[in-house]
Amino acid sequence: MHQISASFERTLKEFLRNRSVVFWTIAWPSIWVLIYSLLFTKEVPKHAVPYVRTSITISMMTFALTIAGMANLPANIARDRESGLFAKLKSMPLTPWKDILGRLSALTVFSAIASILVAITGVLCGARFSGTCDHVIRSILFLLIALLASAGIGLILGSFIQNVQGVIMGGVGICVVMASISGIFSSYASLPPILQKLSRVYPISSANSISIYLLAGESVAGYNPLGQAASTVASSLLIFFIGLILYHRILWRGE
Repeated sequence: MHQISASFERTLKEFLRNRSVVFWTIAWPSIWVLIYSLLFTKEVPKHAVPYVRTSITISMMTFALTIAGMANLPANIARDRESGLFAKLKSMPLTPWKDILGRLSALTVFSAIASILVAITGVLCGARFSGTCDHVIRSILFLLIALLASAGIGLILGSFIQNVQGVIMGGVGICVVMASISGIFSSYASLPPILQKLSRVYPISSANSISIYLLAGESVAGYNPLGQAASTVASSLLIFFIGLILYHRILWRGE
């Protein structure tokens, strides 16, 4: 447990002390919640505005999770490689699963902080989350599924890219491009048919749509995504375990 807590504390402190990490993971999504909620809902019927703002808030929460998993996590790994800390860790009686469990625990806590702050911003802007307590719990679980897929992509990037700047640019690039074309930055209805299919298959956008459906309704989500819930979970787990395997083989056994 000491090894896990040491990895957890080291990683969480790095996230919280890095101003760029805090800005891009917490402040930037919150700023976009403000901009979208106040400027891009003027043409929306008055009765639907709170639910559209809910959709915007959930999407920016998802974006915060993807930035955390795809950029912050691999950057943390790359910094440890560049500083020589990773080599020291390998020479110590530390098992790989304890190290990654500590890192992932820190990622989850930091992502939860970011999501809560973005959600508070959304509520202050007028977002109203509907649905039962069961819907709220399931929505949170699917946001965690999105984080799991993002962490898997982050582990893959962190395993192959050693340079901190390179891995951050790669992670942010993938995150922004995929969010733009899969319906996280825009409504599902506004996407062309081919991108609507991508939105259903890409586990992060699918999890985002499921959360919106549960907390804002089908009219806001654009369709009923619950039928793809099992495939979303399965594909997210697949990406995550691929990331874990590469992390173990390349960083702990290959170097």
